Amino acid sequence: MSGLTLSGVTLRLAGRTLLGPLDLRVAPGEIATVMGPSGGGKSTLLAFLCGTLDPAFAAEGTAALDGVALTGLPPEKRRVGILFQDDLLFPHLSVGGNLAFALPREVKDRAGAVAAALAEAELPGYENRDPATLSGGQRARVALMRALLARPRAILLDEPFAKLDAELRGRMRDFVFAHIGARNIPCLLVTHDPEDARAAGGPIVRL
Repeated sequence: MSGLTLSGVTLRLAGRTLLGPLDLRVAPGEIATVMGPSGGGKSTLLAFLCGTLDPAFAAEGTAALDGVALTGLPPEKRRVGILFQDDLLFPHLSVGGNLAFALPREVKDRAGAVAAALAEAELPGYENRDPATLSGGQRARVALMRALLARPRAILLDEPFAKLDAELRGRMRDFVFAHIGARNIPCLLVTHDPEDARAAGGPIVRL
């Protein structure tokens, strides 16, 4: 089955149920939204899907991507990308270096791939720029392109617009959602903002 499928996913900490059981299917190109209070397990759910769940948490249920079980796979084998509130660009690398870092080994024309990504992000010629010289919106676009250059089969968004002002938030939301849709990959968005959920247009899970 194509897309991202969660079946009976339950997350617990110290015997207390944080989330679940959760059943959800996110089709290719669809953006599903998970909303709920702080501490409700939203980011923990994303860690479970990425394979980075802290051992202090207990998880039940299964997650599959395009019919392949994610449970038990190491993070690097899952091909699940993630964007956080902070862009997490590497400060010791140039903008181009940050993008090249994400490219799969089989990509031969790495410079061409980086240039194409920067053009897509409306930042042509920024290869040699220091990430510290970029605006918040520019950094966010570079972070998205870095995630997409890794060729993920699904992408997770952990409140990536939360630190942006209202005007920039709307523009970045449109930019991110359009690029995800163009690649026809499933996306799971965690947010507190109802506007994010409405713009995503997919199913909404309230915890």
